[in-house]
Amino acid sequence: MLFDFANIPPKECYKLLVSTITPRPIAWVVSQDAKGVINAAPFSFFNAFAGDPPVVGIGIGSRRPGQAKDSRANIRETGQFVVNLVAEENAEQMNITAIDFDPGVDELAMAGLTPAASVRVKPPRIAESPVAMECELMQIVDLGESGLVLGRVVAMHVRDNLVIDAEKHYIDTPNLNLIGRMHGTGWYARTSDLFDLPRIPLREWEQRAGAAAKSPEKA
Repeated sequence: MLFDFANIPPKECYKLLVSTITPRPIAWVVSQDAKGVINAAPFSFFNAFAGDPPVVGIGIGSRRPGQAKDSRANIRETGQFVVNLVAEENAEQMNITAIDFDPGVDELAMAGLTPAASVRVKPPRIAESPVAMECELMQIVDLGESGLVLGRVVAMHVRDNLVIDAEKHYIDTPNLNLIGRMHGTGWYARTSDLFDLPRIPLREWEQRAGAAAKSPEKA
C-alpha cells in the first residue's frame, strides 16, 4: 500500500509516522523560563545525533498555531535544558507531566517528582530518572509548527548502581530498564527483551563469501 504524503493531511502523515517508527526513546525535558519557572514534559521525537560533539535532538511542537510549547519557548529563551530518560518505574509520573497543564504549573510537583540540582545548567534534573543529560542549545531548526531542538550534552548523571566501571565509562544498559514510545495514544515498549547480533567485520564477510563461492552447491 502506497501512502503519498503529498495527498495526505498532516494529521494522517503524523499517524503513519508514529505507527511505524517504533519504539522511540523518550526525552523527559526539564526547562525553565527567564524568571525561573520550571516546566517538565516528555517528547518521543528524540534521539542522539552526534558523538563529537555529543548532540541530542528533540522535535517539539506547538500548543496551538503560532504558540510554541512551553519547553521549546523556554529553551529558545534561556538556551539550556535537561533531558531525563524514562525507566519503567517512572512511567506513571512521566504520563502525568504529559498533561496539557496551563503555563506556569509545576509539572514536577504535580507528578510528585524531586528536582535535583544540575552542575552545568540552571534547569534541574529529575532525581527519580536513572539518566539525566544537561544540555546547552546549539540550534532550533524551525519545521512549520514544530521545531527541532539540537542540544549539546555538557554533563551526564547516571545512577551509581547502574555504572559498571566509571573509569571505562561502562554503563549497565539493560538495568536502566528504559521504556520507548509505540503507536497510538498510550502504547509503550520495554527494553528488556534483548538479543545479541554482533557486527560482521569486513574480512569475516569476505571469508564467508569466498567459502560460499567454493561450496559444491554452487558448482
